[in-house]
Amino acid sequence: MKTANGKTILIVDDEPAISQLLITLLTAHGYVTRTAANGRQALENVSSNIDLILLDMMLPDSQGIKICQELKTNPKTKDIPIIIISAHQNKADKIESLYLGAEDYLVKPFEPEELFARMDVVLRRHDLKADESDLHQHQETICELKRIIDEEDVHIRFQPIYFLKPMRLLGLEMLSRPQTSTPMLNPEIFFKNALKYGVYYEVEMIGWRKALKMAADVFDGRQSLFLNCDPYLVESEKFKAVKEMFSRFGMSSNEIFLEITERSAVIAYEAFYNKLREYRHNGFKIAVDDLGSGYSSLESIVEIRPEAIKLDRHIVNGISQDVYKNSIVKLFVAFCRENGIICVAEGIESKEDFECLIELGVDAGQGYYLSRPMEGIDLSPVPSLRV
Repeated sequence: MKTANGKTILIVDDEPAISQLLITLLTAHGYVTRTAANGRQALENVSSNIDLILLDMMLPDSQGIKICQELKTNPKTKDIPIIIISAHQNKADKIESLYLGAEDYLVKPFEPEELFARMDVVLRRHDLKADESDLHQHQETICELKRIIDEEDVHIRFQPIYFLKPMRLLGLEMLSRPQTSTPMLNPEIFFKNALKYGVYYEVEMIGWRKALKMAADVFDGRQSLFLNCDPYLVESEKFKAVKEMFSRFGMSSNEIFLEITERSAVIAYEAFYNKLREYRHNGFKIAVDDLGSGYSSLESIVEIRPEAIKLDRHIVNGISQDVYKNSIVKLFVAFCRENGIICVAEGIESKEDFECLIELGVDAGQGYYLSRPMEGIDLSPVPSLRV
């Protein structure tokens, strides 16, 4: 592992005396060392914690050049710099080593000062390259976020939430899906980057506006729309603009559940709870997402007093075969029933789990077994369940 004083160096050499000498020299200069006595051990021991590899040319089970080639063609290790150390001044070996991706080639015997000088150059060059790569990725992410916002290139999906007994529609959860060829195609990465670069409000509002426009045409007051809402948005000073947006689309706040997610941490709890009270005073209902993981602690539920809670999918999945999950859900169901809270199970994916949740008294649920997310709005009261 890396320490505050230095970087981690993997020494690959089958001669104990050479390895020990290098360990002594490197440790004295603040480096952390690991060793491998052959090529197989080198491939097994290398990891993202390694900053540099000192690789001997002649190993008992393989040539250093071959190990270098394997490391440089593996996506997980290709960026770790390698210095080949050889007892032979062979021009052809040196050229091939550099051609295969080694950063430097050092001939034995060598002075310690030369080794450290070469290591310093390689590590500085590697760090600079990493910084340039991070900067390039940073710029690409900002440009892509700007494009998505400017073009409002976010598609909306709706996943139905049903009361389980008797089966009838409770509402729809809106899901935003960015349209991009970058890693931000994953919604979690997309929203984390939006928070990181200060455009979360803008990207969330794109989805909300599109969802409200679609829902306003078909909702008749008997359904609810669940909108994911990060603490960052709740804590912001843009409540008035959010409230006016609902009025503009003719949607009553009484039809809306603000589903508190955990994409960002709560900064000031008292201010956060006060803001939620302001939303509730204006007619919005509050749902707490992913009960049983992360932010959704019982303490938070006591403070928020939500109208609905959502059981985390990891508790729901496989509940029909797990007595511990059964016991936990029974406690949540009893708590919700006593306090007038709608208990919603997320991630229902099998008939067995669905039937088990009904037996346990869970009020409502959503998941692939009931319905996959849809592009449009379907207010059918009862889903067509798979056998």
